[in-house]
Amino acid sequence: MRLAIQGGTPVRAKPFPGWPDYGQGEKDSLLQVLRSGSWGGYNKKVEEFEAAFAALHQVKHAISCANGTVALEVALRSLGLGCGDEVIVPAITFVATASAVLLCHGVPVFADIDPATLNLPPQAVEAAITPRTKAIVVVHFGGHPADMDRFPELARHHGLALVEDAAHAHGAVWRQTPVGNFGDAATFSFQAFKLVTSGEGGILLTNSDALAEKAWAYCNHGRRKLGGWFEHFSLGSNYRMTGFQAALLGEQLAKLPVQSRTRQANAARLRSLVSSFPGLRIAEPDPRATSHPQYLVTLRYDPEEFSGVGRDEFVAALVAEGVPAEPAYPHPLYRNPLFRREHLPPCGCGTWRSPQNYESLYLPESERLCRDGIWLPHYLLLGTARDVEDIVEACDKIQKLAPGLAACSGSGKSAKVR
Repeated sequence: MRLAIQGGTPVRAKPFPGWPDYGQGEKDSLLQVLRSGSWGGYNKKVEEFEAAFAALHQVKHAISCANGTVALEVALRSLGLGCGDEVIVPAITFVATASAVLLCHGVPVFADIDPATLNLPPQAVEAAITPRTKAIVVVHFGGHPADMDRFPELARHHGLALVEDAAHAHGAVWRQTPVGNFGDAATFSFQAFKLVTSGEGGILLTNSDALAEKAWAYCNHGRRKLGGWFEHFSLGSNYRMTGFQAALLGEQLAKLPVQSRTRQANAARLRSLVSSFPGLRIAEPDPRATSHPQYLVTLRYDPEEFSGVGRDEFVAALVAEGVPAEPAYPHPLYRNPLFRREHLPPCGCGTWRSPQNYESLYLPESERLCRDGIWLPHYLLLGTARDVEDIVEACDKIQKLAPGLAACSGSGKSAKVR
């Protein structure tokens, strides 16, 4: 027996379920928009989708927009973020969580993550609060809700705005309450890989009438809903979603509950199989997370149990065996060139300053995830129990043949990850 990466037969030749998932419903809905002649942001399907998404999350207002990054920016602008205001964000997240702060001329302050959920722990956030702190952005990473018992209380106690970045967490629920209800605003992404997708797109949820009015105006050139087309009352831009995007999203949203149940069942099966597998670990979800839609499954990898084969080599071998997988982020967010001195501050007002030196910052749990984390995408969990077993069978095959892989690649006991 040989590893596929070395010319052997892969464990799995059959593809996993494809993504995005679409059918006749998406085609019919797109054609309705096409034939309507109203293709832009005022097609009735936009309003219909906003209502359906708000209803799913039991939130009063939904304001759709061009993408999830824009949704974060609009949320922060609507909350009054200004030059020099600090916003606490996790170090493990997509760049938009922090770049939206910079676009508003705010200061991202990075906090470390919980090693199990990969979310912000409340104690790390509380330690990062200063007199200049204006807001907290909690990311429901991988679809796992952050600690929504503590964060609303923490934000209220310190007089801070709370934004839920729920780009991964469509339909996620904490203690029987959907995400989107705990902060001043919540934002979601509909980018091509997301659980509900139109290729691009985003939405902002809020229970605040005032914030909803500001957000809608900012996405619509500063208009008011009952004002004239050429009446502009505040500074804004055109961040609207199109009718075509809404047509896709309405159909995608209808599939989400069944898909989430399938992913959750298969994730539980995978976690059970991996629990006794040396060298791989999947953390148990927080029991307060009533529903976790499983956007990502995070494996933690120990090279010691694979004859010293490095994490990236293991991932390459796993992909060759027919199991799509990726290493976690190559580095925490603060190590991106964007946060070097030559690119900061983002404005010339003279009030912008960071309490952190991003270039020397070292948050141990975030750094550790980037060394040993592996991500399995959500569509691997949309199939059968056999599909899940194939993932573990591929890992088992690599482990059994790891000494040969280590010898060929130059890794091994003398070249372990330092």
